[in-house]
Amino acid sequence: MLYYAITEGIVVKVEASYYPDASTPIRNEYVFVYKIQIENHSTETIQLLRRHWIITDSYVKREVEGAGVVGKQPILEPGENYEYVSGCHLISGIGKMNGTYLMQKRDETRKMIKVKIPTFYMVAPVLLN
Repeated sequence: MLYYAITEGIVVKVEASYYPDASTPIRNEYVFVYKIQIENHSTETIQLLRRHWIITDSYVKREVEGAGVVGKQPILEPGENYEYVSGCHLISGIGKMNGTYLMQKRDETRKMIKVKIPTFYMVAPVLLN
């Protein structure tokens, strides 16, 4: 399933899938991969500076913050997009993620924008009846 959110002309799309080869359900280790595409539909050049994730593993929440994504702080001109793949480990096999990217306009205003990352869900197929 494709999830998306739009903030000030910045579109964030997410697709998540279960990764059975890296998972060990008998030990409560469930691995998911997610692909993110960020599209700049605004008229301004922007740079992704930081990420903030809220990861809910059944009922347990944790937060992850840091610079950039997968070691990069991409700059997107109007009309450009950036795509990356990352992963998440869950112990319950059922969870969700959402959060924000802190982006900055590259014009004279240097305005900071919190760009919404849509909530997306992860469910290990081995748990479904």
